[in-house]
Order: sequence, then C-alpha cells, then structure tokens
Amino acid sequence: MILALGESSLDCERSWVQFPVRPLFGQVHARSQALFSTRTFFFCLADMPRAVSNKITSAHTQAVAARTQQNSSATTKNPIFNTEKFGQHILKNPLVAQGIVDKASLKPTDVVLEVGPGTGNLTVRILDQAKRVVVVEMDPRMGAELTKRVQGKPEQRKLEVVLGDVIKTPLPYFDVVISNTPYQISSPLVFKLLSHRPLFRCAILMFQREFAMRLVARPGSPLWGRLSANVQLYAKVDHIMKVARGSFRPPPQVDSSVDRK
Repeated sequence: MILALGESSLDCERSWVQFPVRPLFGQVHARSQALFSTRTFFFCLADMPRAVSNKITSAHTQAVAARTQQNSSATTKNPIFNTEKFGQHILKNPLVAQGIVDKASLKPTDVVLEVGPGTGNLTVRILDQAKRVVVVEMDPRMGAELTKRVQGKPEQRKLEVVLGDVIKTPLPYFDVVISNTPYQISSPLVFKLLSHRPLFRCAILMFQREFAMRLVARPGSPLWGRLSANVQLYAKVDHIMKVARGSFRPPPQVDSSVDRK
C-alpha cells in the first residue's frame, strides 16, 4: 500500500503524501495563476467646490461598500459553499487537482475510493482514468451536486456515491484511495486505511500540513512521535506536494500537504 506525503514542484500551501505499506499490512494537487491588469483612472476635482467633491466621494464610498456587502452576503448564502458544518474546503485549483490524480498512477482497471469528493473537481479527473470510482461523502448537498455533474454522461455509470461517515462506513474493495481529507478525521482515516483488507496499492491523501509532516518525520526530529512511529511501522510514507490555502474555497486557516502511502 502506498500512502504518499511528497514534495512537488507545485507551489501550494497544502500537501499530499504517498507511502507503500509493508507486507505486514499490505499496500495500505502546477500552480494555476491568472494574471489580471487593473488600471485606475484618477479625475481631478480641484476646480470643483469642496462640498460637491465630498458628496461625490461619499456617494461613491457608500456604493462600493454596499456592493461589497452584497457580494459577501451572496457567497455566505450559497447553499453549496456554506461548508462550516462539515469543515469542508473545496479544492478549486485545476492544476493541483490534476497533479494529485497523476501522482496516483491510475490504471484503466483500477477501482478508486475517494473520501470527501465535495463538488467533484477531483472525481471527474479520476473517472477519466479509472474503471470505477466509489465516493464517500457525508454532506448530502455535495453528493447531489456531484451526481448532477455527471448526470447523462458516460461517467455516470462508473460512479457510485455513498452518503455517510467514512469512519463508520464499511469500505468496499478498492485499488487506490484518494482524499482531500477533512482535518478532523485525519488520524482515524489513516489507521482505518492501514487496517483495511484486502490490501490496496496506493493512498494519496491531503492533510493539514503539520499532520502530514508528522507522518513523514524521522526519529529524533521535532515532529517525531507516536503517530510517526505507528504509521511508518506499517507503511512507507512520502511527502509529494505542498498546496496553498488559496487553492481552496473557502480557504483554510492553515497550510496543507499531500502524502502518498
């Protein structure tokens, strides 16, 4: 099994890891950046009466503030991206998403388990390469959004959506697992995967950066501890990618990393 925690050329603030699992337990996201040029035009009001200038400035300021508040309110009320209840951070950077899938080295015969698919930005890329994809999602809104995204397409037949808590849900057979992991279930998910049978080939998992780096810590280093020792006893873990918080919606408060196991 491979759980991967690895460093890559993608300049992000979240990381993923990969690590092959030893026989005892078996085999347990290129930056996208758009550049915009903004020009500001200044109009001289020096020849205008002071009172008029102040009124114009005041009216403009109020209009800008009203638009900002309206946009902020619209985002907050979006039923899909109001994700506080489940602690979700939707991966929105397409280059990071593709990089994660590429690290899994998927085969056309693979059955892939995805934990926390959100709106499916990773899922649609996995469906392009795998035989079948089983996703476990706790938020019914996300499950419905993902189902709608592939409805009427050939990929619909390859996708199975399971609604529930992945920690409490019996897992099906799979060859590879990929996860943008909710921070609060990081440790339980790792150990659930390590004990899963039959063995799987590879796990590409994204965690809060500090947690990811603890998985790959070496003996004697400041991050080395019980978690590091227990995981490395059964799996080889590599840090493969660092992902910036700006790659997510809403952006998390901390950086993330991807590990491969």
